[in-house]
Amino acid sequence: MDAATQPSPQETVNVAAHVSRMAEERPYAPAIFFPDGADARGRVRYTHYTYRQLDEASDAIALGLRSIGLEPETRVALMVRPSLELFSLVFGLFKAGLAPVMVDPGIGLANMKACLAKARPEAFIGIPTAQAARLVLRWSPDSIRTVITVGPRGPWRGLTLDDIERRGRRDRGPALAPTKRDDLAAILFTSGSTGPPKGAVYTHGNFAAQVDAIRRMYDIRPGEIDLPTFPLFALFDPALGMTTVIPDMDPTRPAKADPVKIASAIEDFGVTNMFGSPALLNALGRWGERERRSLPCLKRVISAGAPVPTHVLRRMRAMLPDDGEVVTPYGATECLPVASIESREVLGETAERTAAGAGVCVGRPVPEADVAIVAIDDGPIARMEDARVLEAGVVGEITVRGPQATRAYFEAPAQTALAKIDDGGAVRHRMGDLGYFDDEGRLWFCGRKAQRVETADRTWFTGRVEGVFDAHAAVFRSALVKAGGRPVVCLELEPGRRRPTQSELQALADAHEATRGITRFEFHPGFPVDIRHNAKIKREQLGAWVAER
Repeated sequence: MDAATQPSPQETVNVAAHVSRMAEERPYAPAIFFPDGADARGRVRYTHYTYRQLDEASDAIALGLRSIGLEPETRVALMVRPSLELFSLVFGLFKAGLAPVMVDPGIGLANMKACLAKARPEAFIGIPTAQAARLVLRWSPDSIRTVITVGPRGPWRGLTLDDIERRGRRDRGPALAPTKRDDLAAILFTSGSTGPPKGAVYTHGNFAAQVDAIRRMYDIRPGEIDLPTFPLFALFDPALGMTTVIPDMDPTRPAKADPVKIASAIEDFGVTNMFGSPALLNALGRWGERERRSLPCLKRVISAGAPVPTHVLRRMRAMLPDDGEVVTPYGATECLPVASIESREVLGETAERTAAGAGVCVGRPVPEADVAIVAIDDGPIARMEDARVLEAGVVGEITVRGPQATRAYFEAPAQTALAKIDDGGAVRHRMGDLGYFDDEGRLWFCGRKAQRVETADRTWFTGRVEGVFDAHAAVFRSALVKAGGRPVVCLELEPGRRRPTQSELQALADAHEATRGITRFEFHPGFPVDIRHNAKIKREQLGAWVAER
């Protein structure tokens, strides 16, 4: 979003307004299909909301929440499984001007308690299981004043979602709060893959900028049908004019999704757009290759969460029509999107350089992102003039300024100081990633800053090292870790493949500048990965495993 198209500070900005717009333009068009069991033949059944029904349900929730005294920007912990109620609740919260606090359910009970302690929610909306956990584990007992249960009323005090909706339906006032660009919209916690989870503060302007960038990047048209295998991505669909089909899968275990069910949903609904983590696309692509299946209706596959391996891109491309695209946006919870690249450019050119140790090309920055590479610094950088901007070809830290970049972590000044730079009054986000620009203006990812391996004589970068070993035919994925003060490469093999010899791996390391000096290699049966996408490798855990050996 350029300066000419940014909303004025006094203009109402709210991503939920798109639900009401779609309800006016296409009231009977399906908004969301959700899996609801199976029929006698084992086929998945679906229930759904039209756009009018979603608009009416979220209106009732917004008005009902306001009727019990919840003021704009009230922080509301939301713990509801993917369902029609989840989507009507999220849009209802946005319409009311409230700020949902979103934490990955699989993050672990200790991390969950820590995240809620940081966010200090004033209200808690959850299913009965979450309510029981809240009481037993004492989640934010000093801050939570309002409790709403999605489902039957339990032994705890408070209201049910049905109570809220009944109250809201009696109210004839406007549901949409006059939220502004800089108003608090949500607190979204990071996955914590390289440290404790942090609560990124989202404004309504951040969400609006993301929607505009995604629409422009991928030329998404109203009437398309989306299969988002990470449910929160479905929140963008009404703004993009798409119908959402939620697949029958556990969203916390995308690597274990049944490819038959994913393919069936795509074929049953004529899905045109799909979001999937690299782990899910790996399973779907292997199934398609094995069964010789294609998905001719699917015109666009978007994958994020971790670099997408070349073999995953190749298999997915084979399942799409000739004009289909597999695109991989680069970004983070705190700043998305930053850049994007299509699979043809990867397979036709950049993959060869990745296999030689150049890192992973993530494409050209989107117009909304002002990207600068600065010298690596593990401490805070207060002002942009204190940073040293690097020329093309030199590895440094990736920083981004733009309307999609969040400005702070919630009430975490030390973490905010480490991640944000004052850039002439605007905020520049430090991605925590290392990379460089090539001479064509493309951005290359070289790994997380915290996971680089340094010794007295040189530095190794995960993205550069792993690209070399991932290109070996027997390797499914590799990971650079540090143990005993030295770099070690862990390898997870493709099923049924012969284990490479130590001399073979040593020759591969010696052949490339990015991997020279590495002399130790360990084989692991299955890497630990993040909860959100099942794709980010937990290198710290692998390093501890190597140290024990």
